Amino acid sequence: MLKTRVITALVLLAVLVSVLYSNSPVFFLAVTAAFFAAAAWEASRLFRASLPVVSAIVWTILFALVIQLADAGTIQLLFALCVAIWAIRLAPSLALGLPPVGKLGNRLLGVVYGISVLGAFIAIVALFHFSPLYLLSVMAVVWVADIGAYFAGKAFGKRKLAPSISPGKSWEGAVGGWVAVMLLAGISTAYPPLADTFAPRVLAGLGWVGFGIVMTVMVAASIVGDLFESQLKRRVEMKDSSNLLPGHGGVLDRIDALIPTLPLAVLIGSWI
Repeated sequence: MLKTRVITALVLLAVLVSVLYSNSPVFFLAVTAAFFAAAAWEASRLFRASLPVVSAIVWTILFALVIQLADAGTIQLLFALCVAIWAIRLAPSLALGLPPVGKLGNRLLGVVYGISVLGAFIAIVALFHFSPLYLLSVMAVVWVADIGAYFAGKAFGKRKLAPSISPGKSWEGAVGGWVAVMLLAGISTAYPPLADTFAPRVLAGLGWVGFGIVMTVMVAASIVGDLFESQLKRRVEMKDSSNLLPGHGGVLDRIDALIPTLPLAVLIGSWI
């Protein structure tokens, strides 16, 4: 199982790098749309949509329309809406619970979550247009938080973070992920070739206090995104969102922590 996970991770990393540095915007958009379609299909299954393939097609058409027709102001509003969705509706569900499958509330929540996934993939495009390295630097914040949380949780984890949702996560792991982000993001600010990436730009625009707040919010948002998808899977008794990625589950399983953080990163970058 570990060998399969490692091989799949290396393949995904190779695909990501090749797409980002292909110098072909059309190729980048095609691959992004394909992954979005897969994520939309998986989300539809988690909400028990009657026709998940049709739902994924509709969402992918909407993704293409936003890319082609929406102006910068409209896209910024979409990102702001996504942040509001997580703050007002999705994050509170971790404490309040989810509506029953088959009810109107579940269908409405499916649409709301779909908007947040759409916004995350539009944010990928927006960050890529700034620069491939800038996009990677935002994603790296989430990856470092996740890796740091895993190892800190293994070494020190005692107090469960959300036992009814994801029993493997601990407060110690969450703190370890935050410490890892603060350290590595802070170190990156001292390396001149990375001056035009996310963490150094945040520091330059907001100072150390603002830097600490932004990184803390980013880590917290990534944890919420991870827990929310775990909550969706637990509700419908699914271990993974799909089996599209051998050893890793589905696309949503790989990007769940990125979904709330990417639109937030674009807004922060625009603000500073």
